[in-house]
Amino acid sequence: MTHRPVHIRRAVIGDAAAFARVMGHPDVFPGTLQLPHTSEALWLARLTDTLALGKPDLMLVAELPDSRGQLQVVGTAGLHPTSAALRRRHVMNLGIAVHPDGQGQGVGHALMAALCDWADHWGQVLRTELTVFVDNARAIRLYERHGFVQEGRHRGYALRNGQYTDVFSMARLHPHPPRWDAPAQPETPA
Repeated sequence: MTHRPVHIRRAVIGDAAAFARVMGHPDVFPGTLQLPHTSEALWLARLTDTLALGKPDLMLVAELPDSRGQLQVVGTAGLHPTSAALRRRHVMNLGIAVHPDGQGQGVGHALMAALCDWADHWGQVLRTELTVFVDNARAIRLYERHGFVQEGRHRGYALRNGQYTDVFSMARLHPHPPRWDAPAQPETPA
C-alpha cells in the first residue's frame, strides 16, 4: 500500500474545528477520554489555554491531502505535563487520536515519531506516560513500536458506552538520556 505523505505541524488556535471533528468522530472518541458531541467552542477554549505563551505542552496535528490536494487535519497528538511538582517536571502525558480518514496510512506513526523526537531532543522529557483501553490492540502495537511498555492495569478506569473499562498504563523512558561530558576542571587560558 502506498501512503500519501503525512504533514506534521504544531497546532494553532484556528484548528479548533478540526479538533472537534477528529476527537468527536464516533469511531474516535470512544478510544479516548473525550465525551461525545464536543463543540468547536470547547476546543477553542482548550487550545487557547494549552497553546498560551509559556506553557510546556506540545500540540501537533497531522494533515493529509484530500482529493483536491488540500491538506486536511486527520490526526491530533500532544504531550502535556503530568504535574506541576518540580520533581515530576521530566514526565509528560501523551494523547493521540487519528480520524478514520487517516487510519492505516502512517498518520499515527508520524505523530508518535514527532512526539518522541521532541521529547528526546528538545523537551527535557525523561519519561512519557499514557493510558490505553485494554481492547485497543492497534494502539497498543503502535505504542510498543515506539518504545512504550506496559506497566500496569487499571481496573474500571473509565466509563465507555455505559461500561466501566480497564486501561493499561504504558510508559517510555528516554532511550539515551542527555548528559554533559564536561572536563573535570575547566581549562585555564594559557
